[in-house]
Amino acid sequence: MRCLNEHLSPSIADSARFEQAVSAIDAANSADPHTVTVNGSTMPLALAHGTRAMSWALHLAPQADETILLAVRAHHLRRWEVPRQTYPAGKPGYLRWRRDQKVRHAVDVAVIMTDAGYEQPIIERVQSLIRREHVSTDIDVQLIEDVACLVFLETQFADFAAANDHLKVLDIVRKTARKMSPVGLAAVADIGLGEHELAIIGEALSS
Repeated sequence: MRCLNEHLSPSIADSARFEQAVSAIDAANSADPHTVTVNGSTMPLALAHGTRAMSWALHLAPQADETILLAVRAHHLRRWEVPRQTYPAGKPGYLRWRRDQKVRHAVDVAVIMTDAGYEQPIIERVQSLIRREHVSTDIDVQLIEDVACLVFLETQFADFAAANDHLKVLDIVRKTARKMSPVGLAAVADIGLGEHELAIIGEALSS
């Protein structure tokens, strides 16, 4: 199965259907025309986001169950199909785009999970995690948020920092940090960012 080389949690009830669902998610995300290089390997951006998200989830929570693992693998499922530019500029447009994307990802993953033989309650739990519902009270949703932030910092932050105004970059780092738990923030040190990126993060969080 593509990129599934992690030591998976023993809580997966049926490895065959899990692998079928993950393979289908990866196949869909492999069509992303945008690419990113992570650890020396260049791959479609959505595929990288899914595979790295699962790795981070297992890094933060080695006993993560399959609903969490499927949610992080699909958290950017076919994301490129609705570009940010198709929504109005500014914060309201961005927030609406992001919300609508989560709804799309949840709908798409339900089709994949149904085909793999998952029961409706499990599908609905994965959908809830992808939509990031009850983030203030559900520790699994907070884990999804931590993972998504770590993947952004690992795969896109260096390019974002190089292409944008310094004050804007500091603002984005602070907003990202506010979404993360202390455990998630501590894991930033495990990403292997360059000295320049680490200096930016240190400046943002200390001011």
